[in-house]
Amino acid sequence: MKILPVILAALILTAGDANAQYSSSKEAQYLAVVKAVADYKIDDEEHLRKMEKLRENEKFNRELYEMIQQLDNSRRKDSKNRKVLQILENAGKQLQELLD
Repeated sequence: MKILPVILAALILTAGDANAQYSSSKEAQYLAVVKAVADYKIDDEEHLRKMEKLRENEKFNRELYEMIQQLDNSRRKDSKNRKVLQILENAGKQLQELLD
């Protein structure tokens, strides 16, 4: 009977890990949806010419580079990085709900 509490504790801890893994996989799934939809829409004929012009625009590319430099994948606790990730995850969730 002494082993029963140990087994119950192990089951509870495993369930917590499973929930964390599920949450992480959902976050990754939402990011993948955002990337896939963005890639698809960028290649849309309607937007293709506009995208080509943006790629050639040195001022825009410089500004975009400066914006991206503010992000750092190694600093997830940084409030700006966390907010950007949250926005992307929410967008992915909304896109997935819309397209399902």
